[in-house]
Amino acid sequence: MTRPLRPIDARDQGAVLEALRVALAGGPAVAPRTDDRVPDDLPATVPVAVALVVETSGSTGHAKRVALSADALLAGAAAADQALSGPGQWLLALPAHYIAGLNVLVRSITAGTEPVLLGPGGFDPRAFARAARRLDHPVRYVSLVPAQLAALLDAAESERGSEAAGAGSAPDDAGVAGALRGFAAVLVGGQATPASLIARARLLGVPIVRTYGASETSGGCVYDGVPVGRTRVEIVDGQIELSGPSLFDEYLADPERTEAALTTRDGLRWYRTGDHGTVSDEGVLTVTGRLDDVIVSGGEKVSLGVVERVVRERPGLDAAVVVRSPHPRWGEVPVVVTTGAAPDLLELRRAVVERAGRAAAPDRVVVLAALPLLSSGKPDRRALERAVGGDRPN
Repeated sequence: MTRPLRPIDARDQGAVLEALRVALAGGPAVAPRTDDRVPDDLPATVPVAVALVVETSGSTGHAKRVALSADALLAGAAAADQALSGPGQWLLALPAHYIAGLNVLVRSITAGTEPVLLGPGGFDPRAFARAARRLDHPVRYVSLVPAQLAALLDAAESERGSEAAGAGSAPDDAGVAGALRGFAAVLVGGQATPASLIARARLLGVPIVRTYGASETSGGCVYDGVPVGRTRVEIVDGQIELSGPSLFDEYLADPERTEAALTTRDGLRWYRTGDHGTVSDEGVLTVTGRLDDVIVSGGEKVSLGVVERVVRERPGLDAAVVVRSPHPRWGEVPVVVTTGAAPDLLELRRAVVERAGRAAAPDRVVVLAALPLLSSGKPDRRALERAVGGDRPN
């Protein structure tokens, strides 16, 4: 049995909300798009269990269409309510074609609350604070990516600096810190969040919750390293595998990729994430990077994820990205890409070497006007690798 698949322009967030409401009740499944163009290869129907199709390129640029059932989406929402402060009202600050943004809408539907929609376009901390003031439920939530959190913290800290100087501020400039503290939880995920950014948020009194998951798991299913609901985590040959009721059904029209991503063990379906990590004796997950981010530099293996975490702890490098680049002597080397002022390279190398070894020292720093992004809001690492490939100093 099948049901219709309805493509919808995700720039109209209200329309996506209503389409999801219908889909969860058994109506046509929803395929949010970044524009109003419908691809020729998008199927007209999907298996009857499927309620949502999320198109994602992940971190590698290879397009996937992730088919999620209503049961999976509802299980993810229930697990989030259980792990947080129960059902509440959400502020949508993420794109409505991105799984974390879609989760905001699904959780609003299950909670019976009306989300406040920040709207598409550039992210503005002042607009965020104004939107947060429109929330009227006692339990309030928002989901962000690290770059948004960094922009909000910058604005909040600027407010405090103005107050300390007695300069005052315009009404629209006020309240970013208060808006952040007014949430029961500020979920941040979508990519690795620098420890320094988390520390800044907690110093300001922001109730940060770090999330880990993917479109294939109906979004975040591990909060602050702890699986939520009935999610289970295991490490198999260094790779993180996830199981639970929020797993996706399949990649549409891609059985080979589906078979590679899913396995069955002990009667449970498991999703092979492509991430490597560890689980402590207390059951807390630590994600240490992508399996495909390991390079061999001078004969030694180097995890770009580990290098990136060290780099992002340095002042002004919260949003820096570390990518691979070919090298005539070493084979491949780490390269730091940032949009801010270039840091002292020798000092940066010393910090990385101390934590990750000599082979992990960045070869160079490349400063761009802006980082190329995937539709999910994550850095487009393949585009960055191409950008730095020809930027080797003489």
